[in-house]
Amino acid sequence: MALVYVIYAAIHEPIVEAGDNAPDFTVTTDAGRAVSLSKFGGKLLVLNFWASWCPPCVEETPSLSAFAQQYADKGVVVLAVSVDKDPEAYRKFVEKYHPSFLTARDLKIHGDYGTFVYPESYVIDASGKVLRKYAEAKNWMNPDLVSDINSLL
Repeated sequence: MALVYVIYAAIHEPIVEAGDNAPDFTVTTDAGRAVSLSKFGGKLLVLNFWASWCPPCVEETPSLSAFAQQYADKGVVVLAVSVDKDPEAYRKFVEKYHPSFLTARDLKIHGDYGTFVYPESYVIDASGKVLRKYAEAKNWMNPDLVSDINSLL
């Protein structure tokens, strides 16, 4: 998988990294809420790209849900954008796992970030700067990760 990423990175631009300005976007969540980078309403936006057919994405969902619940009152917004082409597969995933964060399906935004391996997450501040990039599944309740996020608040 790493080799695929390196090859992709060598022939495509842009790939957004920590320290970069995040590409702007607007997406409508399943709850009907329009979310844009410039108006996400939080101190930090955790932008997660995932797919229903991605086993690490499935593994990550429970801890990301717990994280979203724990940090909702601390000004952190979690938005998970599915790259599923099949709307039915996406719907079934959401119904099965009941994520506790905003979800949407979009086939373009991930390309603006240079994300083609899933899951991949970006922690973005209120000014639109990418503070962290996680290019693999994470346990969002891991004490080291939680401490790092706390340092950004």
